[in-house]
Amino acid sequence: MTISQDSFAPLVAVVGATGVQGGSVIKALLDSRKAYRIRAFTRDPTKPAAQTLAAQGVEVVSLSIGLGNEKDVVNAFTGADIIFETAEGKMMIDAAKSAGVTRIIWSGLPNCAKISNGKYIHGVHFDGKAVVSEYGRQCGVPFVDVQCGYYANDMLSPKRSLIQRKEDGSFEMIVPVDPETVLPIIDAVGDYGLYVRQVIEASIFPNGEEFRTGEYLTLREIAAQVSQATGKRIVVEQIPLEMFRAAIATKMPPHIVLDFCDVWKCTEEFGFYGGKSISGLEGERQPVTLKAFAAAADWSQVLA
Repeated sequence: MTISQDSFAPLVAVVGATGVQGGSVIKALLDSRKAYRIRAFTRDPTKPAAQTLAAQGVEVVSLSIGLGNEKDVVNAFTGADIIFETAEGKMMIDAAKSAGVTRIIWSGLPNCAKISNGKYIHGVHFDGKAVVSEYGRQCGVPFVDVQCGYYANDMLSPKRSLIQRKEDGSFEMIVPVDPETVLPIIDAVGDYGLYVRQVIEASIFPNGEEFRTGEYLTLREIAAQVSQATGKRIVVEQIPLEMFRAAIATKMPPHIVLDFCDVWKCTEEFGFYGGKSISGLEGERQPVTLKAFAAAADWSQVLA
């Protein structure tokens, strides 16, 4: 349906509206039978994705979210009923509360240090989000954490894909963990927003709850399903952690290298979500399976 301009329709403020998760949330709300007003925040409202949102009736607002910009963020959130957040954590939660937002939905991640009982302490992009999730639960505003699994979409990007071409023309996924390691894989662009919409449209807002998205598959199963869909031979090769560390150290700063290595090893040993199950999704539209995603996707940039 088209976006409503009726003041009685809930106003949903979406941070990172032109990104993967924020864009997926807006898409899911556009597909809803219910009416919403949407306020989309972006650093650059002139970019094509922002212009497309504006043409659909979304209120596009230029906003740089960061420490020191709290006043502008509070003003931007004022009048919103629901906020979906993806970054800058505690400051945005404080700003949303000051602006009178009545519900907050945050995209968190598991806490590797806690899951591993202190064994893996460098997974900062996971742990940082987990700390914000805990802060949000205690902020006094109804708060829900909708966690996103591993992006299937990343496999289509030469810069992000685990899949690499070998000299003999075949392909491999080079990882520092056992090929039986399980990932919760999701078409984040197409399907993440379905989970957020479910939370928004719940008869009772599930305050304090955590939702986990994706389809559990081993790395070996992921490679096999992409192979079947594309006709390309893809194998999973486990390499020693130190070899993996040395390879990515040429592309990333040291703290990110530590982060990646700890997240991989924590996932292998304790599970991406710490052994917790994937959350269910109600409604007619279910997330696509990896098989369906792989069959429909354009793999030309990675598997050419």
